Amino acid sequence: MPDDLHAPAGHSNSELGFATRVTHGGRPGVREHGFVNTPVYRGSTVLYPSCAEGVAVNKRSFEQVMTYGTAGGPTHFALENVVAEIEGGTRSLIVGTGLAACSLPLMAYLSAGDHCLIPDSTYGPTRRVANGMLVRFGIQIEYYDPLVDAAGLETLMRPNTKVLFVESPGSHTFELQDVPALAAVAHARGAKVIMDNTWGVHHFQPFTKGVDVSIQALTKYVGGHSDVLLGSVTVASEEDWLTIVAAARQIGHYASPDDCWLALRGLRTMALRLKHQQQAGLAVARWFESRPEVARVLHPALPSHPQHALFKRDFTGACSLFGVVFQPRYTAAQIEAAVDGLKLFGIGASWGGYESLVLPTTNGITRTATSVDVLEGPTARFHVGLEDPADLIADLEAALDGLPK
Repeated sequence: MPDDLHAPAGHSNSELGFATRVTHGGRPGVREHGFVNTPVYRGSTVLYPSCAEGVAVNKRSFEQVMTYGTAGGPTHFALENVVAEIEGGTRSLIVGTGLAACSLPLMAYLSAGDHCLIPDSTYGPTRRVANGMLVRFGIQIEYYDPLVDAAGLETLMRPNTKVLFVESPGSHTFELQDVPALAAVAHARGAKVIMDNTWGVHHFQPFTKGVDVSIQALTKYVGGHSDVLLGSVTVASEEDWLTIVAAARQIGHYASPDDCWLALRGLRTMALRLKHQQQAGLAVARWFESRPEVARVLHPALPSHPQHALFKRDFTGACSLFGVVFQPRYTAAQIEAAVDGLKLFGIGASWGGYESLVLPTTNGITRTATSVDVLEGPTARFHVGLEDPADLIADLEAALDGLPK
């Protein structure tokens, strides 16, 4: 990855703190004359000074060079560099949505007749891509228990298993996976490990844990303001880069330079937002644990989480998204009525922005390999934004106080 951070003399980029790296990454150095922020470069056609120069540049089309608009420009490249830095990889490709980032690696590595293992707790749209397009293309999809250990995974591997997909924690139910142990099994059998690492942005370094391809929905914390749709696919090896970028070019993946610019602007404050939202999220989650209406809180950073020891081993912190399981005496309709009464929580999908959100999930959890019967009551997913936690708790308290006792 190009060195865009302009580290002080005697220091390498890796020695700089996270807040410094996201402040300075992917932008001109502090001693370069010009505007602070990378401009928005829009365009389709790229002109060359000569035919020979056009041929020479296109021979390097998988590098950060200007060939055609769909291959990106300086705004894209700046975002690619800083996302690769955050993920701990070498190269990153920016695509139009988080779902595009999930589907691209699957399409890049899988062919008709291949076998792909996906955790039963995966993001719903990823499941729809797998069950729809991938199955239609003759790829064998198998969902596995997200809590499977290395020995259990061994029994699931087949001679034609080409991809192990992991997502830790799982969508809606927040199970953690032992990614290093599972990756070791997959690699021993010649399979690639692809991870949706959106929840673990910055806090989980995938390439130190055996992951080959890491996915981020930049829509979430990187954008940070709920006004951008973007995704990234990051790798640490040149071989994986060539596979990913070749597939992206063939399919025609592209991201808006305006959205890339907004993401660059958003990530400059991401270190502060992540810190505040982690603390606020934990404060709200602990408050939920104290409430009699709540059966369980699904937050990996809480000691009550079944895989909390794994969280402490593999993560340096947490984001502010977690689940709540309410007591079984309540119906889904009663919980939805309580949600309707909230004043500070928006009701909607996505997360990672500055505003708090809630999404009832009782009827939105799909399982085909495992059971959701362990969720003893109706469920909801909460994202804590930048509001004062005391105000959020007061809002939640008024809503829960209205439930039948």
